[in-house]
Amino acid sequence: MDENIGKENDLYGQIAAYFHTYFEGLHRYAFTILKDNDDAKDAVQAVFLKLWEKRTAIDEQQSVKSYLYTAIYHYCLNVKRHEKIKEQYITTNNHTAGEFRDALIDKEAYRRIMEGIESLPPQCKLIFTKSRFEGKKYAEIAGEMGLSVKTVEAQVGKALKILRENLSDTMTAVFILLLLQP
Repeated sequence: MDENIGKENDLYGQIAAYFHTYFEGLHRYAFTILKDNDDAKDAVQAVFLKLWEKRTAIDEQQSVKSYLYTAIYHYCLNVKRHEKIKEQYITTNNHTAGEFRDALIDKEAYRRIMEGIESLPPQCKLIFTKSRFEGKKYAEIAGEMGLSVKTVEAQVGKALKILRENLSDTMTAVFILLLLQP
């Protein structure tokens, strides 16, 4: 049993020596890849932790230095890959959330506008829908309905005034929601 303790102490001493010998160079190498001092330190520590976990399988014939540099390289690539995936996830989800929110706002605003149009007096509603949805000119509407152009203008003006009054709270809410978007 004392032999195992002695061997463990030797392994500990070896790894401590590797740490003191290679830490600075590994840190610089990791920093060139990650461009962040703390991430580079974390990478070196993670690789030495992995080396400690594999301490019983250390092969003296294999170059520990090349193992450490290769391990740092792969660790750093995994960190970069993970960052890229995280950025894509954030971008995708923020974009999707924004589109969903916009669609909800558009749908709600459209519903409120249509309710407002439906609540207009019958002749006012008919003239307004011919003007706005069918794209007819005031003179055309006047000719179809046997009204003067001034009456058509007055009815469209009345419809717009009623809609502005009825929808002012909706438009304020939509405006506030648009301001709150990231």
